[in-house]
Amino acid sequence: MKQLPKNTALTGQLKWVEQVASVMDDKFRVPGTNFRFGLDPVLNFIPFAGDVSGFIVAAALLYVIAKNGGVSRKVLILMAVNICVDGLLGGIPLVGQITDFYFKANTRNIKLLKEHYQEGKHQGSGKGIIALILIVLVIFLLSTIYVSYITLRWLLGLFQ
Repeated sequence: MKQLPKNTALTGQLKWVEQVASVMDDKFRVPGTNFRFGLDPVLNFIPFAGDVSGFIVAAALLYVIAKNGGVSRKVLILMAVNICVDGLLGGIPLVGQITDFYFKANTRNIKLLKEHYQEGKHQGSGKGIIALILIVLVIFLLSTIYVSYITLRWLLGLFQ
């Protein structure tokens, strides 16, 4: 089982990453429920700027981990996939705002880090999944663009 790095500067950075992820994904709780949300879905109500800001924060967290985390390439690939899926889902008008409350890329990435360090999961290079991921992402991206186009056409038709 791989333990958290002993380097105190690195451990501090990992704690910082976890804190930022919490603020973005699950800092607030709806009273009387266990439902949690963060700034990411709130910011996504601002067209374009909200999606971009959430993506930039998630990408910055990935950069910090990639630069200093000592994690396997497979973990970095899985984390990047979470960020891309979150960005693609968030970019779909109306549907994106709803999914941002449920698909929390930063929280998923922290879980991957904990599984990697504490349980020894996700070891290796991840080369075997890169091609599959790229194919799925291209299909998903094209589908997202198509659905966005249809939705915008429908919305513009309502105002004519």
